[in-house]
Amino acid sequence: MADAAADQVETGKKRSLMPLIGGVVLALALGGGGFYATWSGLILSKGHGGPTVEAGPVPLPDIAFVPIDPIVISLGRDSTLSHLRFTAQLEVAKANAADVALLMPRIIDVINGYLRAVAVSRLENPGALVELRAQMLRRIQMVTGEGRVRDLLVTEFVLN
Repeated sequence: MADAAADQVETGKKRSLMPLIGGVVLALALGGGGFYATWSGLILSKGHGGPTVEAGPVPLPDIAFVPIDPIVISLGRDSTLSHLRFTAQLEVAKANAADVALLMPRIIDVINGYLRAVAVSRLENPGALVELRAQMLRRIQMVTGEGRVRDLLVTEFVLN
């Protein structure tokens, strides 16, 4: 009787693996077919049948660049370096260029004050320019008003 029960368990295991293997094979076949249909553009493609028209270059946005006068900062007696020379330009909408140029003395004051407050060790770090740029841009945006200045482009940052 024990042998008969063992035979039923073994044949039950063999029968239960066939549907599982068949399901896996079917899933792989359907997945592969779906991938090929999507990859080749048979389904979910953006251009259905019409002629393709190549678009020309996208026109530039309506921007202007307002230059910031060069700023020279003395770094103090503790440093081996003596000066920082900083030059930048502000990216603005053309409609805001005159307003931003009018506020240039305040912008230079904010940048000058910030750069003087930064520790020399931070200025010497090559990766610090990204953080310094973000800090200066935020301060400039506070002076000019939100939405007038899009970006600060640092054109010269020389320690000597």
